[in-house]
Amino acid sequence: MSNRTVLTKIIIISVLVSVFGLYACEETFTPKPRGYFRITLPKKTYISFDTVFPYSFEYPEYATITPDYQSPLEKYWINIEYPVFKGSLHISYMPLKENLIKYLEDSRSLVLKHMPKASAINDSMISIPQHKVFGMIYKIQGAGVASPTQFFLTDSTSHFLRGALYFNIRPNNDSLAPVIDFINEDIKHFIETLNWK
Repeated sequence: MSNRTVLTKIIIISVLVSVFGLYACEETFTPKPRGYFRITLPKKTYISFDTVFPYSFEYPEYATITPDYQSPLEKYWINIEYPVFKGSLHISYMPLKENLIKYLEDSRSLVLKHMPKASAINDSMISIPQHKVFGMIYKIQGAGVASPTQFFLTDSTSHFLRGALYFNIRPNNDSLAPVIDFINEDIKHFIETLNWK
């Protein structure tokens, strides 16, 4: 074998060893999936809201009630604030004077405004005859939906009340799902304990 052949084989073997060495030592990077902070949920204890308002209900101890500063002329409009979760349940109340159809249509159109971001809107009828509370609750699904839960309640003759849950953060309802479910239990309790005056 000539020196030239031996030298060519050594060069080829060196190049192959170098190439295999480079690929064998390559570190692969796999990103970790995005995680969210664990949310500690408080114990459920309820307080009665029974004032001069034309309605009464029970709300959670970890929430506070504030007037609706956006509508100062509406004295029966309130917000049930959830400071721990940066959320608010906006409650608006209107007395009925042959305008039930208008209020029902307004409530429906406010829900339908979420259609572009919603993946689904599930509605359920509410009927509590012993308290004369009737209405509808809407669970609006979708990662970027601004208000995941809305509802309206009426006795169909004198009272009309509407509620909408909002969070004071960028909507990401996938990560907020445990909080939304938790507050939906409070909304259910609100509806079950609502009484007209």
